[in-house]
Order: sequence, then structure tokens, then C-alpha cells
Amino acid sequence: MRTLVKNIKELVGVERTPQLRKQGKEMAVLETVKDAYLLVENGRIKAFGPMNEWSGTADKEVDATGRMVMPSFCDSHTHIVYANSREHEFVDKIRGLSYEEIAKRGGGILNSAKATAAASEDELYDMAKQRLEEVMRLGAGAIEIKSGYGLSTESELKLLRVIRRLKETSPMTIKSNFLGAHGIPMEYRGHQEDYVDLVINEMIPKVAGEGLADFIDVFCDQGFFTVEDTARILEAGIRHGMRPKIHANEMAVSGGVQVGVKYNAISVDHLEQMGDAEIECLKGSDTMPTILPGCAFFLNLPLSPARRMIEAGLPVAMASDYNPGTSPSGNMQLILSMASIRYRLTPEEAINATTLNTAYAMGVSREVGSIAVGKKANFYITKPISSYEYMPYAFGENKVERVFLNGTEF
Repeated sequence: MRTLVKNIKELVGVERTPQLRKQGKEMAVLETVKDAYLLVENGRIKAFGPMNEWSGTADKEVDATGRMVMPSFCDSHTHIVYANSREHEFVDKIRGLSYEEIAKRGGGILNSAKATAAASEDELYDMAKQRLEEVMRLGAGAIEIKSGYGLSTESELKLLRVIRRLKETSPMTIKSNFLGAHGIPMEYRGHQEDYVDLVINEMIPKVAGEGLADFIDVFCDQGFFTVEDTARILEAGIRHGMRPKIHANEMAVSGGVQVGVKYNAISVDHLEQMGDAEIECLKGSDTMPTILPGCAFFLNLPLSPARRMIEAGLPVAMASDYNPGTSPSGNMQLILSMASIRYRLTPEEAINATTLNTAYAMGVSREVGSIAVGKKANFYITKPISSYEYMPYAFGENKVERVFLNGTEF
């Protein structure tokens, strides 16, 4: 099956020599083709170029006159398998309670864990499937989904089985992440090392035994898991074939960046609290610093120093952190806008941060994240807009008109 998208006003994010990621000054480079065509064959990008160079035949033609074609967003940090919303805690935050205070009294992650334990696998699947379809319509084509609202062996396995079902039934590219160390259950408060033992000795072997997770993750932060806890869990995950990721430096400078780099984490995420030592540690590593603008916005946290990281030569990715407690939105168009509005990334940097670099942060940048020959044909066609700069500029408008994943329109 050959599909031709023709008369494209501007084809954005093209790569003739594909890169795994962009860093430092490279992030400001965004190659485009004006008045372009895009040829898709058997679900992959076959060719692209100026419209006047097109010659050939196609089984299907799509006219994109006046419209941009852009690579689908890649969202490398989400928690979309959950059972309940948490708007009551949202009101608590308005009244002045901090995230840590809510967590200490059994709210936050523990609240979601209780509801998740009570929900069936089918119920969780149906809710998560709706959320996936929502973000797909907004332009996302690849997504990483974490467990972490189980906090018991049975519930964590249930969440990961739901993610496996989503992988099997969704056209999106999906990666799974085991986050058993997301919070400390109330019954382990005061002796959390016993919960760490449970994660290492029971959960990880069972997760690996069923082949349920691509990554192993830990919430390494003040009030959660220590650097020592994190190292033990990551070592166990690595032994069972899972590559590390880290929740780091949301509440405090926690050492999470350093332990992530030490264990070759594919990404360290959040990073609201960053010093010179953390930036220096990331230089020369294979670890992608990943900022979560929705969480910082929702919790009114300090902004991660994205500009300083880019100027230091680092790559930067930006993901949604879609979850019920601290970032109840998976709209990557909004994340793109926040990247420019709040973090002062140029439109070019922001697009790279939400496509190629987030693809790298979930280990799929050889397959998705840009318009390159041989990659999956994951892209969207915008409504008629004036330029790609309009994408981050118009933060309240859905600019996506048509969505294509694996070459098929949805």
C-alpha cells in the first residue's frame, strides 16, 4: 500500500541523515521542506522532497494544501493506567497544602493505589484506552506508560498486564515501565527498606518472568526513595534485563541525577531542582534530561533550567507526566507551548524536545520522532496554519486535523 501526501505547505522535522537525539546548539536546527510531498509504503516513510520532484504512482492520495505535516509527538513519561481522578487533592493544594503534606497523610500516590487495587483489569484497560485515544487525537504517536499505582505485587502486575494489552491493541508505539518504587505504602512507613526488599526480591522477578516491562524506574526524591534504595532497585532491574529510568529532583536536589547517570539510565525526569553539579554530571552521558512542564505548572514548582542545560551542550526532552495527581493532561501540544512560553525554548528547540528527544528518552528514536526514510509513518496533518511557529504560539487551540500512525489514518 502506497500513500502519497501531496501539496504539503511545509514538511517539518525531516532528517536525511537520522540522529538518535539532538543536543546543545543542534536543538535549534529543524529541517523542513516547503511545497513538499511525503510517500508512505507499507506503514513506513518511503520518500519525501519538493513537490516538483515527485513522479510515480500511489494507491491513495491525500491533499495537504495549506497545511503542515509534522512528526507525531512522543510522550516519554506518563502514568495513564489509573482508576480515579484526584480533584479533591487539587482543592487541598489551592488551600495551601503541599504535595508532600498530602502524601504524608495517605493522599497522592497512595490514594490512587487504593482505587487501583479495587478496580478490575478490564476496568483499568477501558479507562486507559480512552486516554490513549485522546492523546492520539492531539498528535501523539508514541508513549511510555508506567505502573506505580499498585504498590503491591498483585496490583503492580495488574497494571503492567493492562499496559501489555494496550501495546497489543493500540496503533501507538508503546513502552512499559515498572515503577513499583513510586511511593512507600503506609504499612511500610518507618521501615521502608522492607518495601525495597519486596520490590527487589518479589516484584522484579515476577515482572521479568512475564516480560512485562521495558524499563525499571524509581522515585528518588526527598520523602520518597533514597539514593541507596534507588541503587539497589536499579541493580536488580538491570540484572533482569530492564534499563533504568529515574524520577529525580522534583522536590529537592536528591542525588537522583547522579545515580541515574551512574547506572546508565536512558532518562532522568522532572529536574525542577538542578545545580551545576547535576548539569556537569549529565555532560558526556547517554542519559536524556527530561522536563515535565505540566507537573511544574500544576504544582507551581520552580522551572527546570532548560536554557542553561541547552547552553551547556545538553539535550533536553519534554514530556507530559500525564497522571491524576500532579499533571492531569496528556496534551503534548500544550507541552510544546509551555516549552516556549515558560522555558524560553525556540519553536525549533521545542519541537525537537517533544519529538526526537522524547523518542530517544523511551528508546525508540531509530523508529519514530522525525520524518526520515525507513522510520514508521507516524505524523499528523495540521489545520491550515501560517507556520510551524504557530504550533507553540496558539496554546489553547487544537491544531491537529488528521492523524496517521504506521501509515494508516485514524
